[in-house]
Amino acid sequence: MPAERVLTRRRVLLGAAALATSACDSQRPRAGFLGVMDRFNERAQSALFHPARLAPEEPIEQLTPPGDFPQYFISETVPLAPAGWRLEVGGLVARPRAFTLEELRRLPRTDSRIRHHCVEGWSAVASWHGVALRDLARAVGADPRAGFVEFRSFDQGYYSSWDAPSALHPQTVLAYGMNGAPLIPGHGAPLRLYSGVKLGYKMVKYLTTVRFLPEATGGTWEDRGYEWFAGV
Repeated sequence: MPAERVLTRRRVLLGAAALATSACDSQRPRAGFLGVMDRFNERAQSALFHPARLAPEEPIEQLTPPGDFPQYFISETVPLAPAGWRLEVGGLVARPRAFTLEELRRLPRTDSRIRHHCVEGWSAVASWHGVALRDLARAVGADPRAGFVEFRSFDQGYYSSWDAPSALHPQTVLAYGMNGAPLIPGHGAPLRLYSGVKLGYKMVKYLTTVRFLPEATGGTWEDRGYEWFAGV
């Protein structure tokens, strides 16, 4: 996707968000003017999105030094995986199941090195490896009627929901590795969501659950008024 198009879209979205906050009811973030603008943004971004369009791969020289790639979590300290951690996959699927990390590693591996965009305005680059969500969807027999996918975590229940086309984009990965090494707790171990088609707050870390759903839910920040689609 051309950089100027991405920047133009982001400027429009940030501008719309700023305008919307002037009429925002924090107790009802999807009501009133903010709700109208969010639905407008969702329709506009959905129209611009194409499931076969790839975000550009960055050259290895663009890698952000590991210590400079920000670590975000909402718990008071770095969340650590509970004993016996597994990824629960369910909803509208033919074969719901819980995956250990080793079982996820046996699925086809996907590698990507795509620029990460944060809603706060910074960007960074890392190499990610893991299983593409589209491959996980095939493994569990996700129903085509599931138009949305919800992701939940053990970081105080942080969650987000995505439209299925974005979730099944070839560059949407459940990452268990970063920069050629196993994922560390500060970046979401043992498993985090990563994609080149969404802003950073949509990329749930510390994953516990993936659910394929017929309707959208919300998200930790989305429920507070952040944009739901949040494409880049």
